[in-house]
Amino acid sequence: MQAPHTLTGKTRMAGILGWPVSHSRSPRLHGFWLARHGIDGAYIPLPVEPAKFPGAVRALADLGFRGANVTIPHKEAALAACDLVEDEARRIGAVNTLVFREDGRIEGWNTDGWGFLESLREQAPGFHVKQGPAVILGAGGGARAVAHSLLSAGCPRMTLVNRSPARAEALARELSAHGAHVDVTASPPLEDAALLVNTTSQGMQGQPPLTIDLAPLPPAAVVADIVYVPLETPLLAAARARGLAAVDGLGMLLHQGRRGFQAWYGKMPEVTAELRAFVASDIPKQAG
Repeated sequence: MQAPHTLTGKTRMAGILGWPVSHSRSPRLHGFWLARHGIDGAYIPLPVEPAKFPGAVRALADLGFRGANVTIPHKEAALAACDLVEDEARRIGAVNTLVFREDGRIEGWNTDGWGFLESLREQAPGFHVKQGPAVILGAGGGARAVAHSLLSAGCPRMTLVNRSPARAEALARELSAHGAHVDVTASPPLEDAALLVNTTSQGMQGQPPLTIDLAPLPPAAVVADIVYVPLETPLLAAARARGLAAVDGLGMLLHQGRRGFQAWYGKMPEVTAELRAFVASDIPKQAG
């Protein structure tokens, strides 16, 4: 019989800050890695009201936590709470990973875009973002992370499609300021798109499905969705029905956690089929 996991006086602590946070699969993800590598560590869900967030972050650092992930609605507040911020996080305007350094300073990263690219590489191995234009549905926090990561990786052209044109235009101006070619349209130009990414909540459990005709997409196009509840969104089901490569949102979740785990626990973990199956077993496979 395997000995139960027991916390010690040397246990390395991290967690996830959100409001609410009960829906998060990150404790399941990091718990798997901790057990797999036999690390004396713990990863804890930390529900914190927005007004209490700055004080909670400082308290965690003072209590000896190694760091924390940050989810809705705290990602922008996390940026303000940091003493040091990576360039990618500053460009995105949000932090999803906090590292509490030994010198007392708080460092902030955004690993969402990195996680998206790693998931894309894993689930669509023959695709490269330099192959052609990308179309991004949405202009919120997820869109910002995905757009910045794609442009940094060499995406030649990008189009933003959003229900609020003003929000999309503001993001396009920001991205274009770095020399990128970014357009805003009311309907997605799919005829020459190499990549279509849904960053909206449409298709998520409890939300209306995303209605879009994929027929104009080229046969080699890749369709990605950052939604991972359910695992197979209506958009991904439609893409697979047309024989298109489909990239689900679970891969982004799994990969974005790797850098934080390495910083807090000293080991760069891998995303394996066993890990994916373990986390996926707690997620509805289809909407309904």
